[in-house]
Amino acid sequence: MQEAIFGAALGVESPWVVEDVSFDAEAKRLDIRLAFKRGSRFEVDGVLCRVHDTVEKQWRHLNFFQHECYLHARVPRVTTPEGRVIMVMPPWAGKLSGFTLLFEALLLPLCRQMPVHQVGRMTGVSDDRLWHLLEVYVNAARYEEDWSEVTAVGMDETSVAKGHDYITLFVDMEKRRTLHIAEGKDSGTVKEFVDTLKAHGGTPGQVTEVSCDMSPAFIKGVGASLPKAQITFDKFHILKIINEAVDEVRREEAKTNPLLANSRYVFLKNEKNLTEKQRQKKEELQLSGLNLKSMEALRMRETFQQLYRVFTTGQFVKGLRKWVDWVKHCGLKPMEAAASTVLNHWDGIVHWKQSQLNNGILEGLNSIIQAAKRKARGYKPRHFALIAYLITGKLNFKPLNQHLLPT
Repeated sequence: MQEAIFGAALGVESPWVVEDVSFDAEAKRLDIRLAFKRGSRFEVDGVLCRVHDTVEKQWRHLNFFQHECYLHARVPRVTTPEGRVIMVMPPWAGKLSGFTLLFEALLLPLCRQMPVHQVGRMTGVSDDRLWHLLEVYVNAARYEEDWSEVTAVGMDETSVAKGHDYITLFVDMEKRRTLHIAEGKDSGTVKEFVDTLKAHGGTPGQVTEVSCDMSPAFIKGVGASLPKAQITFDKFHILKIINEAVDEVRREEAKTNPLLANSRYVFLKNEKNLTEKQRQKKEELQLSGLNLKSMEALRMRETFQQLYRVFTTGQFVKGLRKWVDWVKHCGLKPMEAAASTVLNHWDGIVHWKQSQLNNGILEGLNSIIQAAKRKARGYKPRHFALIAYLITGKLNFKPLNQHLLPT
């Protein structure tokens, strides 16, 4: 009777049946033995083949009420019409030797939500086995991906470890998913991405839009490997440069003006993000009547931000020219340098008005990856890419395991 109950619970179908169930309360372990009916034949490439012999196998399955559960069976090896002897794995067998599909369907989502080591402690599976499982699923899912419709790509660098070991993320800007991760941050990473694009059914010519920062390496790589792509320099990267210039003006002026003490975030934050105390400090600086250079630099930053609210490309270009003319002759060296940077990257900045590409997508994916890294207190470089693909790649695991949904 119990064999029939467990057979129904496991979803076992003919020719397989539950043969025996044993429970060890002290060890908190449940062992279920399955067998196939005598005389059964197994299909290989559409042909039913006779059993040649069997091999004993064991699989870790989902726990039953906190008790570890293991399935056992003698797996058939069959003889094909060509005379080959091959093993036919039962339908519950997972992609990793020793796990059932259902157990793997539990482990993968857990690894997306928490550090691998924590998953291992919770499930009793070694870290090495979990990393191997992730490698099998991630690589198999990525191998089947079709990139023939990818037209807009974002690229951004991020660190694997603090201060060194950089990688470059390549993201599908339309589907908001990580496509490729390359070691380093030089122009060769773009060529590596293009090679991978080709391997997934794409061509360099199909990519017409690229969003990136003003890294000379990225610009060079795009020019050499993506000939039809127009570059957009995202406003967040430009604002970062302008913000750094504003902060440099403030730090220099603060050396001789105590009124600027403890005012750093007044100059780095947008108005809506200021705390009440910071807002009061800003008003104090505005009303000081000292014609502070720092406040002039802040006005330049705020004016630049307002340019992105205009409706037409013509208005944007006209406003940007006026801004550059103003800032290039303002007498504040850091701001003048920022204006020169804008002028030197003019086409990519102006193109934003047409492409509307926003590297916030990249920054968002990057922040998710970095948050996972922090929770795990760091990943080894070889594991970093696996986790990044797992949590930001929107991989479809359904063809590999019917119990898993696309991420």
